[in-house]
Amino acid sequence: MKKYLYAFAMCQSMFCAIPAPQAWDEKAKDKMLLFLPVVGLEIGAIWAALAWLCRLLNLPALVGGLILCAYPYIVTGFIHLDGYMDVTDAVKSWRDLERRREILKDSHVGSFAVIGIVLLMLAQFALFASVPAEANFLILIFIPAVSRCCSALAVTGLRPMSTSQYADQKKPKSHIVILSIMLCIFLAAGFLLCGKYGFAPVGCLVGYGLALLRAYKSLDGMNGDISGYALTVGELCAAAVYALI
Repeated sequence: MKKYLYAFAMCQSMFCAIPAPQAWDEKAKDKMLLFLPVVGLEIGAIWAALAWLCRLLNLPALVGGLILCAYPYIVTGFIHLDGYMDVTDAVKSWRDLERRREILKDSHVGSFAVIGIVLLMLAQFALFASVPAEANFLILIFIPAVSRCCSALAVTGLRPMSTSQYADQKKPKSHIVILSIMLCIFLAAGFLLCGKYGFAPVGCLVGYGLALLRAYKSLDGMNGDISGYALTVGELCAAAVYALI
């Protein structure tokens, strides 16, 4: 039990900016990704609460859109946004594989990353500013949980790059079963509690899968940057469904 508590604290401190006890145990590292969807639920619950508060205070649509757009990036310390920018630079360079991987690890920001981040922010802001007043904001609880289930499954099940932090980490196959069950529960809960807005997490799943396929094929392997890239695209797709359904 102690290892699982350590794994949760490690996952919380690494992938979320919400304060958590500082703890690290190398023996618990292989269990850390199991708690990524739990961290997603926590992030989603606060996201839904912010949507409720914006509605309660009757904030202008543009102000509410800005808050709901910025929150998922701020609460994660921009870690996934960093991966989105790195992968965008690498994939859009259209260089050979070795050069694409070099660009992925380059600390400098390229023009493709800048263009990509501007378009991402504009799209996310416009979508949340356009959400109908009657939309069921509870679905925001499940979107980050689904995106993080996808990330944990991708990192656990796909072949990692040799330079990835997950390359030498044990990834028990039983974790794939557990994460898949969690994913199904979150998707089903979205439909049961939110009706048609349950399609928003489905949009997240589809968007994540397409982005993952593009990046994984281009870079010939899986790593944390690709996970962040696909998660960001997936949540943007979920926002699109949420606003337009």
